[in-house]
Amino acid sequence: MYTRRSASVASVAALAGLCLVANAGIAEARGEKHPSIRKALEALRTARFDLEHADHDFGGHRREAMESIDRAMEQLQVALRFDVR
Repeated sequence: MYTRRSASVASVAALAGLCLVANAGIAEARGEKHPSIRKALEALRTARFDLEHADHDFGGHRREAMESIDRAMEQLQVALRFDVR
């Protein structure tokens, strides 16, 4: 079921993605390695914290969203460890 809360969560995710793109350019100019991945990890941590401390369960989807975030963060961390450049 698509509700206003679902639309709000999707809007926040889209805005976070735009911020990541903008911040990645700044971080890359500073010489950081994989700034987009590091910013994505930061955005995922923030989203997980917000979900964990929300007053509602987003129609029963909060737990699954948090688990998906955990898996995504784990995969990004593994990807960073495999960088051999």
